[in-house]
Amino acid sequence: MTIRETIKKGMINLKTNGIEEPNLKARLLMQFILNKPRQYLLIYDNQTLSLRQEVNYFKAIKKIISGVPLQHITHMQEFMKMNFYVDENVLIPRSDTEILVEEVINISKKINAKKILDLCTGSGAIAISLAKYIENSEITAVDISKKALEIARTNAKNNDVENQITFVESDLFKNLKEDKYDVIVSNPPYIKREVIKKLNKDVQKEPIIALDGGYDGLDFYRKIINESEKYLKFNGYLCFEIGYDQKEDVIGIIKNKERYINTYSKKDLYGNDRIIITKLS
Repeated sequence: MTIRETIKKGMINLKTNGIEEPNLKARLLMQFILNKPRQYLLIYDNQTLSLRQEVNYFKAIKKIISGVPLQHITHMQEFMKMNFYVDENVLIPRSDTEILVEEVINISKKINAKKILDLCTGSGAIAISLAKYIENSEITAVDISKKALEIARTNAKNNDVENQITFVESDLFKNLKEDKYDVIVSNPPYIKREVIKKLNKDVQKEPIIALDGGYDGLDFYRKIINESEKYLKFNGYLCFEIGYDQKEDVIGIIKNKERYINTYSKKDLYGNDRIIITKLS
């Protein structure tokens, strides 16, 4: 079969099985199998695949149909114009989180922030992006998972920012020195426990530790908001990604603390509330 014929058959298989974005996934899989860019597929779409390439391609198609995320097959995800290695040990970075990163970059440039703490770093996507786009920044990236931190370190090295980031294995603030940061940022687990089993199959394949926000999805917000004042400089910023329906709840937790001012939220590209920013007073 040719490249074009194989992609078409793969796309039909994905679409028939209710997989979202079947055209895109069929093409990206072919790029991975051939280790070629998109332009190659367009120019050489009549090229005949070897039997091994064909078999490997349709094995991967079956994996996607079974619920394995595309990124767990290709081990690659683009985020903030950089490539990140991902596997089953980390949450796959999503474009929604770029809203949070861009806001933290803007805040940091406005207040000349250099010391930034990233809690629940996972693949390191947030920490690495901040290190890349904020000049002379010093990032501390924390995660409870040793395997996640190994991946984050690899991603930092691959994106040439390993010297700007200190990685710490810790349950939130537990193993941190009581240092003071200009900004604390986090995309914590925020899915309600009972909702996880209702998520798409591919999302359920991601690490439960990166999804489970407790009974009401707010466990990590409570812990971080309650402890962050000890680690923030005066007038420092606390920045969160949130679930689409959590704005009022998270703002309520912030208000109850009575230490934060100028709280605001921003929406993602789909019009959902996605980030909350607040300032220590």
